Amino acid sequence: MPTYKLFDPPTALSYFSALVADDASIPLTEAALAIAQQDDARLDVQAVLSDIDALAGRLARRIPADAPSLHRLRLLNRYFFQELGFAGNLNNYYDPANSYLPQVLATRRGIPISLAVLYIEFAGQIGLHARGVSFPGHFLVKLRVQGGIQSGEVVIDPMNGHSLSREQLDEMLLPYKRSHGLIGDFDMPLGLFLQEAPAREVLARMLRNLKEIHRSEEDWPRLLSVLHRLVILLPDGYEELRDRGLTWAELGQFESAVQDLSAYLDARPDAVDRDAIDQRLNDLRASGGRPRLH
Repeated sequence: MPTYKLFDPPTALSYFSALVADDASIPLTEAALAIAQQDDARLDVQAVLSDIDALAGRLARRIPADAPSLHRLRLLNRYFFQELGFAGNLNNYYDPANSYLPQVLATRRGIPISLAVLYIEFAGQIGLHARGVSFPGHFLVKLRVQGGIQSGEVVIDPMNGHSLSREQLDEMLLPYKRSHGLIGDFDMPLGLFLQEAPAREVLARMLRNLKEIHRSEEDWPRLLSVLHRLVILLPDGYEELRDRGLTWAELGQFESAVQDLSAYLDARPDAVDRDAIDQRLNDLRASGGRPRLH
């Protein structure tokens, strides 16, 4: 009788790695869902994708085949924000669950980027070309529509579906410009801040939101899970490698910490924090793998 080798199922990290391997084919919604596996290893991503397809399909069946894009956009906004009730979670904005699409789908509450990922998915399933915009401080969505005097590019706030005027966008951008010295002779045109965000950039922003939450709470195990994904997603993002090394150290995993921090310095010999990281490495090596006493 022939024997068959049983293959181990992919780990959550290997699954995420496979999804983001090729820039040209990253499935944004699926990869964003896979981020939530860091908090729920049993999450069935394909089942959640089916739930999203069912909701989007309900809307698609209502839209005539010859409906112009502007009409599709209006129906999408009514369905997404009014009928389904998606909105910003203003009462608990920094809850990590706001970055996990399955929870956002279940509670209908999220933050701009998680709501935007779902909105873009729904838009694509009804024939609209929607893309994310990594606007400073507030993720946005832009669409190109045809139909009537509003034909052209529309910028949407994914927290409420409102179309944003140029004046409103300039006002939203002003604090960022002031803080970065982009006023007067150093001003930059609004269009530079409205470029389409590639899927990899969207996922990195989602993960960095989680990174800041977990780091501020000193939740080292969850921070480590986020950094594993950032290191995979951004192979040239050596600062993420450095931060993972520092997180390993907080968890008492000194060998892994030394490995990551050494790799960071090898890749960035001119790093501005080289002296500080060198000192941290010396401390870790001197500890001989023993936890620090406090």
